[in-house]
Amino acid sequence: MTIPLTKPLRNWDPVVKLTHWSIVAAVLANGAFTEGGSWPHIWVGYALTGMLALRLLWGLVGPREARFSAFPPSLSRALAHIREIKAGKVHDQSSHNPLGALMVYAIWGTLGMIIASGIAMAGLPPKAVSHDRHAVQQVAPDHGEEREGEENPLGEAHEAAVNLLYVLIVLHLGGVIFETHRSGRGLVLAMLPGRR
Repeated sequence: MTIPLTKPLRNWDPVVKLTHWSIVAAVLANGAFTEGGSWPHIWVGYALTGMLALRLLWGLVGPREARFSAFPPSLSRALAHIREIKAGKVHDQSSHNPLGALMVYAIWGTLGMIIASGIAMAGLPPKAVSHDRHAVQQVAPDHGEEREGEENPLGEAHEAAVNLLYVLIVLHLGGVIFETHRSGRGLVLAMLPGRR
């Protein structure tokens, strides 16, 4: 028996919202507006690294709903959740549902692969090099330009992880739309900045 939920979804705390939308903005910026390997692309990647690190730290010290313990990754729970969906059961979730939890960890893991391969190619944040007292110039990383016919394994790993991230984002959006329709709860509204 399906019991519609009339209680509005609890809003996420400001740190979860900040990190979520900052990561979204960084992925959009690097996917659509910067050229791979350019300084803007690299610096957006560093900013994304900081936001992901903050969110992971918040998973240890943040409020109960934001902690890893509130949504542990569990294949058995995810399969049980699928059975509940098939049966038309809707349960109140204080954090991510079991399928959402798997998606969150998959996205974080993929972001980790993107960051690791990106830093391996670009290096750590550059230091400014002064050629005189008035001019400061940054030295671009040596990407080891590929010769014709050669493959760059790091570049390929980075690109594959980015493509996987895009697939996960589409699945994530589909899951949010499905769960919003199924439960009648405003999942997107709960993540909007400025809402309490």
